[in-house]
Amino acid sequence: MSFNDDVRLDTSQVESGGRSSGGGPGGLVVGGGIGGIIMLILALIFGINPADLPGGGGSTTTGDDTSQVEPGGSQADNFSECKTGADANQNAECRIIGTVNSVQAYWTAELPRYGKQWQPTKSVIYSGATQSQCGTASNQVGPFYCPLDQKVYLDASFFDLLTQKFGADDGALAQEYVVAHEYGHALQDQLGLLGRAQQGGTGPNSNGVRIELMADCLGGVWAKHASTTNGADGKPFLKPLTDQDIQSALSAAAAVGDDQIQSKTQGQVNPEAWTHGSAEARQRWFLQGYKTGDLNQCDTFSVATVE
Repeated sequence: MSFNDDVRLDTSQVESGGRSSGGGPGGLVVGGGIGGIIMLILALIFGINPADLPGGGGSTTTGDDTSQVEPGGSQADNFSECKTGADANQNAECRIIGTVNSVQAYWTAELPRYGKQWQPTKSVIYSGATQSQCGTASNQVGPFYCPLDQKVYLDASFFDLLTQKFGADDGALAQEYVVAHEYGHALQDQLGLLGRAQQGGTGPNSNGVRIELMADCLGGVWAKHASTTNGADGKPFLKPLTDQDIQSALSAAAAVGDDQIQSKTQGQVNPEAWTHGSAEARQRWFLQGYKTGDLNQCDTFSVATVE
């Protein structure tokens, strides 16, 4: 999904987490050496709050990590290279900014229909590692929404990981889907739904999986309306989607399905350990949002099974 070249980007909606050589998980308690770290990384992809997951150790950092990690929201980078949609088409960080602009513009316009107001939610774009109130954000953790400071944390290098390690294609909508998914969590937080993720254990129909699949669906709702969502200059951020765009987003959704991750890392699939949903379910719920364009059709808690 390409941006219109002349649409203006609003960099005030993002903050820089700075550049850091530290890429470790910081305060997250990880057992089992490299294998344990890899499994934690996989478990956290598209997660909500790393410190709340089994094995999460809170938000404190120890040792040398604290000297390498800058706090989120620093002004080490003002993203001056990100001015227009043309920049978003060429640069991954500018693409994040443009997607943040589009997603927030959509929910700002849409929520009043339901008697709600969108609360502006910033993204922290960093390289290497930075601090969030949910613990250390790092390029080993992947993107997440932190409800404690109400910000989204993204390292653009994750897009390379998504393609090279997990098999997603490198299309723009695969990357934009990641951003829209995290803003789905922000919307859930604003609607008072996010806490339900911690109430249902694990498994294919657990509350945690339902929350994740709802965020996929909400990302699909945004995608449906993205080409008609305008910026402050009255111009639409994005061009109409193509079939190739949709396939790109679906490749990302499938790549991070619990069954795909387990199969690649363990050689077997254990649905009772799922936290985010199967590849098929993640694709299906994204398409549910995209085809209907209606957030009411994303109520994953109203159906008997989400798989």
